[in-house]
Amino acid sequence: MKNNKVVNIAGYRFIDLPDRDDLRSPFLDRCEELGLKGTILLSPNGINFSLSGSKESINGYLEFLESDERFVGIPLKVTYNDYQPFRRMLVRLKKEIISLGVDNIKPAEFTGPNIKPTEFQEMLDNEEEVIVLDTRNDYEVRVGTFKNAVDLKIPSFRDFPEAISKLPEEYKKKQIVMFCTGGIRCEKASAVMLKSGFENVKQLEGGILNYFKDTDASHWDGDCFVFDDRVAVDKELNETDYVMCYSCREPLTKEEVRSPDYKIDDHCPYCVDNSKKEFEDIN
Repeated sequence: MKNNKVVNIAGYRFIDLPDRDDLRSPFLDRCEELGLKGTILLSPNGINFSLSGSKESINGYLEFLESDERFVGIPLKVTYNDYQPFRRMLVRLKKEIISLGVDNIKPAEFTGPNIKPTEFQEMLDNEEEVIVLDTRNDYEVRVGTFKNAVDLKIPSFRDFPEAISKLPEEYKKKQIVMFCTGGIRCEKASAVMLKSGFENVKQLEGGILNYFKDTDASHWDGDCFVFDDRVAVDKELNETDYVMCYSCREPLTKEEVRSPDYKIDDHCPYCVDNSKKEFEDIN
């Protein structure tokens, strides 16, 4: 797999960036010079990036990134494939690098402790009492999740605070391990839970992708949704057969693509279901 020519990296760091606006042009200029594609989000409280390119271009970006001491040593998720999964290079200025809509949550100052994938695997192997909490969106969960994980059934991460308010009260005293794709959502989500009275909240270090890399992923069912043209990767971090609906952006299995309700670049079974629901609501 590592012989494939395209390298994909993802990383983030919560850190105060009072000069956020001044960073956009240098980042965009350097990435374009290197021929990279992907997205960099800059906010007053941090950086979040997902980029793809040749090994040489990625190394050039990392050298540029770490020329600013604030960005030295950001943990990276690295995967490989044989085509460019992004269509353009974007550097966006955002209020938050991951949108939650809750004020006064600063993971750089306060967040839940990490648990390493190998430690989490051992915990599950030993059948320890733990609540495994999926913080991701409903369409991501549908592609794959941990066995027996609690699904909050949220369409957006912004729905997370309300969803945890409906969890059983006894959960506040229990051990909870939460997870997301790469870890960034859990940085915020764990802080929200701790401030909401949940006493023992840990976050899976590096998220699902790190769990796939560091363990045999035996406690995972399915694949893992990713936010680029690959749509989903398997436990070996290889691209799967999922495709994405052009209209509603839902991930689709091969069986769903064969449905009479699927028309390429137009609609899918989820589009049809949503249209039916909207019609029923009107009538």
